Amino acid sequence: MVAREKVHVKKGDLVEVISGKYRGKRGKVLRVFPQEGRVIVEGVNVVKRHVRPSQKFPQGGIIEQEAPIYAAKVMLVCTKCGRRTRVGRAFLEDGTKIRVCKKCGEQIDRK
Repeated sequence: MVAREKVHVKKGDLVEVISGKYRGKRGKVLRVFPQEGRVIVEGVNVVKRHVRPSQKFPQGGIIEQEAPIYAAKVMLVCTKCGRRTRVGRAFLEDGTKIRVCKKCGEQIDRK
């Protein structure tokens, strides 16, 4: 059994890659794999894949798709200040836990 990793981003978040071949590139998180500690980011780590003809791909051939990267290689981009930031935690008056920007203090989780 694999230990569950903490992933600081969620599906739909805007993130920036902080290391590697795609450093500085921004994209939306398409999918999160918390067990592996990986995420799939739109336009990042694009690989070519050979597929056989099927109902989904009637022609078959070579397609390009995003592959997972380590979640530690991406940082969340704040929607208010537009800078990449670490994620803080806070509680609202009703007791719900939310994510906040460490740079400007703005609430990141959308309601």
